[in-house]
Amino acid sequence: MFRFFTAAACAAALVPAALVPAAQAEEFSWAVTTDPQTMDPHAVNSTPVLGFLNNVYEGLVRRGKDMSIEPALATSWEPVGTGDGWRFHLREGVTFQDGSAFTAEDVIFSYQRASSPEADTASWFAPVSEMLQVDDYTVDVLTHSPNPIFPDSIANWMIMDSGWAETNAAARPDKESGNHATLHTNGTGAFRMTTREPGLRTVLEPFEGWWGEAEHNITRAEMTPIQNPATALAALLSGDVDMINPVPIQDVQRLQGNPDVKVVQGIEARVIMLGFPHEADALKFSAETEGNPFADVRVRKAVAHAINVPAILRTIMRGNAEPVNQLVSGAMRGYSDALEDAPAYDPEAAKALLSEAGYPDGFSFGFKCPNNRYLNDEAVCQAVTAMLAQVGLTATLDAMPVQNYWPELRADNYDMYLLGWSPGTFDAEHPIRFLAATPNEEKKLGSWNFGGYSNARVDELLPQIQSEIDEPTRQGMLDEVAQTLQDEAAYVPLYVQPLVWGTGSNVTLTQRPDNFFILRWVSVN
Repeated sequence: MFRFFTAAACAAALVPAALVPAAQAEEFSWAVTTDPQTMDPHAVNSTPVLGFLNNVYEGLVRRGKDMSIEPALATSWEPVGTGDGWRFHLREGVTFQDGSAFTAEDVIFSYQRASSPEADTASWFAPVSEMLQVDDYTVDVLTHSPNPIFPDSIANWMIMDSGWAETNAAARPDKESGNHATLHTNGTGAFRMTTREPGLRTVLEPFEGWWGEAEHNITRAEMTPIQNPATALAALLSGDVDMINPVPIQDVQRLQGNPDVKVVQGIEARVIMLGFPHEADALKFSAETEGNPFADVRVRKAVAHAINVPAILRTIMRGNAEPVNQLVSGAMRGYSDALEDAPAYDPEAAKALLSEAGYPDGFSFGFKCPNNRYLNDEAVCQAVTAMLAQVGLTATLDAMPVQNYWPELRADNYDMYLLGWSPGTFDAEHPIRFLAATPNEEKKLGSWNFGGYSNARVDELLPQIQSEIDEPTRQGMLDEVAQTLQDEAAYVPLYVQPLVWGTGSNVTLTQRPDNFFILRWVSVN
């Protein structure tokens, strides 16, 4: 179990001589910055929740080490009828961790639950018109139109035991007050949860009844949230934990010279961006400004020109991140090669745009930012605040833990905010559906479009993008949407976040660009 350090002990633990043997081979411990908000797989659509729960729950399909889609609780699938849907053939002989059998009834229940208004995953099912049980081990998912990417889109949709959920009064998610599924789990995955102490520790053990073949040698795994990066690093170097995510950027080079630890680096699929209150009538945190300046595209473009992204990447990210000009990185399907580069750093152009928009002296506003969700998130927000001040935009930065951050955004309690987005489908359609589509609860669209951005042409193209099979035609539509979002500065993309994990030298694991940590691929030697 993790031991807490004083400042002096932390400093001492950074010395290589302070290294002690790692935990015995069959046990594993790791530290994270953000503790999952819930154990309910349908309540919160975020990487800390979904990444952790992928060890406990499973979906019909899953992503492999190379991010390709592979069978999980479904063994195969094919288009049904005229192509307006998919038939999934379910794996037989699977049991949940309480011993109950997995059948099509659980799939139908999980669809109804995950697509309900109470669920944060409802947008995933916007293309679905109906889900039908064919027999105990076959389900048909009918879509409003042909949807070739649907199997890719449900890799993180996790199946719950209908009987367990209903018996424990958890038939629907409860994001506000929580319910039995908030603190307890009953999945079909490789690991079962044995202890859950929010904010302190979560313990997993292998599920002996799992249908798959284990690729790990772990008998017990413990996750500890450690928000302070120096404390997490000290825990790794002392052997108190076997892995930390992330490694502080400033310590990467030093750790790479330490034979007792390994630094595992990559580029995440996550784009870090700035968002705006498009439909707000007025700013919430400006004493002197009437109306909503951010409703003017010239103001949003001024923000883009005011931020020196290369300087942020050079100083704060130590060269470990890549600039980006759209809502997905170049590694994603549907990335627009046709789109011009992001607006250049140009403070004078920013000032000219502000003056043209009627704000020659700038204005003040509130800037919300998490301080434990993304790599160096608060430091990045501080740099953005300073850069905006150079063109007359006076931001009052309010940085907070992520568990407080999402409620603030959903309550529209901001003037500008920082957001990171990783497309669960690894396709450019994903952020369009969640971030750029006009919010529509009935159609399950725009569920993370906090600012209410709306463009009729984008809304028109989205269903065509979802159903188009011809790749060049589809790419042309994605190119048009990407250009529209840039022309209107719907968001200001900044960079693609790096992945930097630290492990003991005796740990073997797989790092995926979705930043999901999958325990069944971990070995401690």
